[in-house]
Amino acid sequence: MNRETVVAAALDLLDEVGLDTVSTRRLARRLGVEQPSLYWYFKTKRDLLDAMAAAAMAPHATAPLPAPDDDWRDWFLENTRSFRRTLLMRRDGARLHAGTIPTGDLDRIRRKMDFLVASGVPEQDARTAMLAAGRFTVGSVLEEQADTGPREGADLPPGMPSIDHASAFEGGLALILDGLARHAGA
Repeated sequence: MNRETVVAAALDLLDEVGLDTVSTRRLARRLGVEQPSLYWYFKTKRDLLDAMAAAAMAPHATAPLPAPDDDWRDWFLENTRSFRRTLLMRRDGARLHAGTIPTGDLDRIRRKMDFLVASGVPEQDARTAMLAAGRFTVGSVLEEQADTGPREGADLPPGMPSIDHASAFEGGLALILDGLARHAGA
């Protein structure tokens, strides 16, 4: 057993039972060890959850960085969509990620910011847009993952369409990009 094995087992447990039911007791049982042995790798449950969140973000964290000749608008859209896809890969992925600090990803974040600034986006606007897009994405995925479908006996008010999460996300993302493009003078 090592740290990576514990995190992988914890992510499998998350996918099976959801974030509310993940516990170090259940994880230890899954790994065939005593619960205190997990503290060799993670001092607190929060440390374990942070490591799970970082591992769950690996598909997005390893996505290609922007190239100097990329169109910043296309890159911004794809970067945000990649983040959404990654959050959706895990049950309760957005809840797991919410509130984490990307300490291991700071160089990549700086390179993304540098790309936007080099493309003509004012630095403060680039920072604000990246933060807004990230929070919008987490919130969108939180809602999507919490949606269990129509509730029995609950009808939508007349004229209110059912929610298409992908379309709602794309619409909101387009509004963020449009606002950023106006600030960038595009």
